Amino acid sequence: MIVLKSAREIEKMHEAGKLLAAVHKEIAKMIKPGITTWEIDQFVDAFLSRHGATAEQKGYRGYEYATCASINDEVCHGFPRKEPLKDGDLVTIDMVVNLNGGLADSAWSYPVGNVSAEAKKLLKVTKEALYIGIEKSVPGNRIGDIGHAIQTYVEEAGFSVVREFIGHGIGNVIHEKPDIPHFGLPGKGARIKEGMVFTIEPMVNIGEWKTKMDSNHWTARTIDGKLSAQYEHTIAITKDGPVILTDQGE
Repeated sequence: MIVLKSAREIEKMHEAGKLLAAVHKEIAKMIKPGITTWEIDQFVDAFLSRHGATAEQKGYRGYEYATCASINDEVCHGFPRKEPLKDGDLVTIDMVVNLNGGLADSAWSYPVGNVSAEAKKLLKVTKEALYIGIEKSVPGNRIGDIGHAIQTYVEEAGFSVVREFIGHGIGNVIHEKPDIPHFGLPGKGARIKEGMVFTIEPMVNIGEWKTKMDSNHWTARTIDGKLSAQYEHTIAITKDGPVILTDQGE
């Protein structure tokens, strides 16, 4: 069942989203060769605590960290670790913030130092695909319109869209209906309505779209070892269209 949110609920989630955006802005300043994702995770945990918030995924199904930190061929749900990031790496930091019961979810991919031209293109296409999906998130459209627009754009750029991990509704818990695939057919799926709140979070690979799971049963990585990137926003659907609750003011 898709739960439509009231204006008050959306505002609460927006406050969480503003804090999450502020965290990502701070992380952007920290990313450089030599820093560890463990240090970033510790920073996020402390930052949220200072602002009266918590990392919602910490403890979720036994997950131990405030963030997911996925490096290079890791598609999602990478564990923070103490190995330093290297020049040329890509790292995606993903988190869910709980501020006074309002939740917001956002992932962002960062280049570490000097990255290859192909990696730069991957980041550009993935971010643009996110906003193309958001543009389709208007009342009256269908969920399939979002995925189709993303998939078409990404594949025309020569990359692939991960199928196994998708966007989702969010509210009192991290994952609600509707599911938001980043691929599909236009005119298919649930109709988009005012009051929906969900994430759009395309994971885009340089190579094949298929993934494989690490032995930790959390971390997914590309099946061919090639780079992956992800950008994610939480959006609310209003009568006037989508509002990005995790907007960083880019």
